[in-house]
Amino acid sequence: MKSEDLRLEELVQFSEGRVDLHGRRLVIHSIHAFAQLRRDLLEMVGLEQTRRILTRFGYFWGQADAAAMDRVFQWHDLKEWLKAGLRLQALQGVTTPVLKKLDLDEEKKTIHMEIIWYHSGEADEHLIAFGKVDFPVCRILSGYASGYVSYCLGRDVYFAEQKCRAKGDRVCSATGKDEASWGDEIQAFLPYFRADDIQGKIKTLTRQLRQKSRLLAEQRKKLSLLEKSPKPSVVEVRSRSYRRVLDLARRVAPFDSSVFITGESGVGKEVLARYIHNLSHRSKGPFLAVNCGALPETLLESELFGHKRGSFTGAVQDRRGLFEQAAKGTLLLDEIGDISPAMQVKLLRVLQEREIVRVGESQPRKVDVRIIAATNKDLPAAIEAGEYREDLYYRLRVIEIEIPPLRERVEDILPLMRYFVKRFAEKMNVPGLRLDATCLDYLQRYPWPGNVRELENAIERAAVLCRDELILPQDLPPVILQAKPPGLAKKATARALAEVEQEHIEQVLQSVEGNRTKAAEILGISSATLWRKLKAQGK
Repeated sequence: MKSEDLRLEELVQFSEGRVDLHGRRLVIHSIHAFAQLRRDLLEMVGLEQTRRILTRFGYFWGQADAAAMDRVFQWHDLKEWLKAGLRLQALQGVTTPVLKKLDLDEEKKTIHMEIIWYHSGEADEHLIAFGKVDFPVCRILSGYASGYVSYCLGRDVYFAEQKCRAKGDRVCSATGKDEASWGDEIQAFLPYFRADDIQGKIKTLTRQLRQKSRLLAEQRKKLSLLEKSPKPSVVEVRSRSYRRVLDLARRVAPFDSSVFITGESGVGKEVLARYIHNLSHRSKGPFLAVNCGALPETLLESELFGHKRGSFTGAVQDRRGLFEQAAKGTLLLDEIGDISPAMQVKLLRVLQEREIVRVGESQPRKVDVRIIAATNKDLPAAIEAGEYREDLYYRLRVIEIEIPPLRERVEDILPLMRYFVKRFAEKMNVPGLRLDATCLDYLQRYPWPGNVRELENAIERAAVLCRDELILPQDLPPVILQAKPPGLAKKATARALAEVEQEHIEQVLQSVEGNRTKAAEILGISSATLWRKLKAQGK
């Protein structure tokens, strides 16, 4: 393993309420909160004790990270293990370190390192709390480097900071040497590093974590053996209405009764049909779907029932239809409301007799298939108008499941958009793809007339157009950005139009962090027009 190959997403596991570095829990803290802590420490215990506390804190942290790197990886050589400490500081957002010098003599047991710390978070903390001072302040960084390198080499190594941004230098920098190489020069620094058997505590912690890792590996092995088959995966569902849909689907799945799924175009009728199939005893059989409204009657009949060779021009060989191909499985008849009256009769026979007749044949063939039908049409109205057979409708509609449109289950929009971002990240091989928080309001207030399918397409478009793997509002379709927040029309009647316009411009500017060019693009006006409107508002 080489230090440059370390990746944050592979090293640290992020989950709500917990961040782990291979078994060791981490916590993300606020730089402003830590700045206040430094101030409180200085006021409570004085400068010298504050320096000691922060140095020892960093020393323990460095020792713990070195132990973790030793426990998790096999390093190419000792130098790579040492450089991994710098890489960890960068990955953890502490600083951007650069190794300026590394002279290591393993036989003589001497080391001389020089490090530059760009963008030191610790220097920023001190500047926030106290402003510019006349002494170096990166105590935690010095302690960390000392603890990390000391653990790797198995002997005392100390780092002393020479330059620091907190005292006006351009960058922070430090030199590290083994104690013997420092000579008397290090004596003044030693009291800040002394602690009660830190090395022993780290070794004990490392042994405990190794034992814990072995137990977890054994548990994962047992769980993998217990899993007989993959379970159907669905997006997180927050709305009560869709939870009821899934509950009904789970209850009907074990039985072969016909299921009739209704809902607007794009709500996910085929997804629900697959969900039912995966939970049924037919899950090992095929799942096939056909859009009945996309094919003319003659082609649809051949597609469903199959045909005999020579039965029509182009029928060069016998062909099984979908009813036969879906044997022991499930067949979804999508847009079932679009079939002709003649096809309705033939389909009714299949449902009643569980047999089909291929085009060009007279011999019926038994079929073993579960039928799920779906439509976005109002079939009761079609029955009233004499356009649809009532007996077929009731045959199909043994159990009806109506999927509510996305605009009626706003709670599900956020989980869906995150699911699609993750899916397109994998599909497009863009692992860092993410959705900026400024997009959320736009996506949740849009009415989604095309439902889940439109949301999926919007996320795909944004994933293609975004830069630096970050989806921003301007990457979304313009129709989404122009959608008015709920209740805006009502408020507009009670307020001046200029006031509503001003509020909308401010919201767009805030969403793009004040970038006027991007804001003008979203608003659909020129930059000059936006400038005039802002000037009129006194901005």
